[in-house]
Amino acid sequence: MDELMDILMEIDPDIDYANETNLIDGKVLDSMSILALITEICDVFDIEIGPKWMRNENFNSVEAMWNMIQAIQEEE
Repeated sequence: MDELMDILMEIDPDIDYANETNLIDGKVLDSMSILALITEICDVFDIEIGPKWMRNENFNSVEAMWNMIQAIQEEE
């Protein structure tokens, strides 16, 4: 999970990712940040985030992203 936190801190170090649970729904991250986030997650974790995973709830918190990453890795 440290790698995920590193990615997020590069995108915006001012966000309290450990406690924030509305990154998407609360518009904490803008569209450019979300695109960068998805690209970095795919590159760092060597996964493909397909359409079925592109839901707000999968990106609203660090925990949700981490669970999504693990689920994708288990599928591949």
